[in-house]
Amino acid sequence: MKFRFFSFALLLTITVQSCKFSPSKSSNTVQSYGWIEHHIENRKTTDNHLLRVAFIGDLEPKPCAEFPHTNTAVEQINQMKESDAVDFVIGIGDVAHKGTELQYVEATKVLKKLTAPFYTIMGNEEHGSSVERYMEFAKQWNPNLKSPNNILNHEKVAFVLASPDFGRDFNNKGASRIAKQIERLAPKPVILIVHSAQKGVYEESADKGIDNAVFKSKVLSQANLVAVVSGDLHMDMDRTKHSKKIDNIHYLHIPALERTKVPDETVQNPMIRIMTIDKNGKVEVESFKTGNFKSEEKHKYSFDLFV
Repeated sequence: MKFRFFSFALLLTITVQSCKFSPSKSSNTVQSYGWIEHHIENRKTTDNHLLRVAFIGDLEPKPCAEFPHTNTAVEQINQMKESDAVDFVIGIGDVAHKGTELQYVEATKVLKKLTAPFYTIMGNEEHGSSVERYMEFAKQWNPNLKSPNNILNHEKVAFVLASPDFGRDFNNKGASRIAKQIERLAPKPVILIVHSAQKGVYEESADKGIDNAVFKSKVLSQANLVAVVSGDLHMDMDRTKHSKKIDNIHYLHIPALERTKVPDETVQNPMIRIMTIDKNGKVEVESFKTGNFKSEEKHKYSFDLFV
């Protein structure tokens, strides 16, 4: 009887521990790592496609560190990679809930399976711990990730991946440096990757997002900024307006893989999005339910880079 009680207590302890988190203090800031530029080569195929990019949204499951939908998405992307349907993968942050080591460890077991290069940014959840902890694991996902801020520079288009300085927002220095990177790349069209768009873009959760005035005035005013890709809101694609154009900028939401929050938590509808850019600058964004290789027609969105 004592042995049975001890076994149950041990099992309960292990289960509880798997859902706990241990915070870590940060000594380095996002800006202290600078910006790293990566050259993106042309596709080696003879088709009309310039690039094909897979996007995955927030992971950060809770209460426990389990990533079943992420694992399915990774397997799906790997199969697409085999048929030259994906060149690289971009994540929009919030891999690890509260930035816990356990969440990082378990997520890494899945993300290391990706066969296409993986580039990602921090989200507000990663700021629950330290930038150092984020970088420790990011280098395991992609050895070339040496900063939270990266530029993927192709001869026709550039992706600027900007991690928030705190929470989901930027400080003035961080926002100014994003603006300078976009300006430096001009007249090349730029697609900006941030964890959260500015407040008000998505009416379903209009009070959540970037609030920094420099971001709004200097970043969004860059003439060569074509699109802003973000996540953070955990929106259900079927029940929200996830893709839109405001002024001259296209906004694309990447849905969360493990948890849906908006408009409510009643339905979990995990998807990945694939961006295809052709040699004429035409951009088509398709959405796929995880494990399904047929795109959702109602969620297709397109725009032009060179308009």
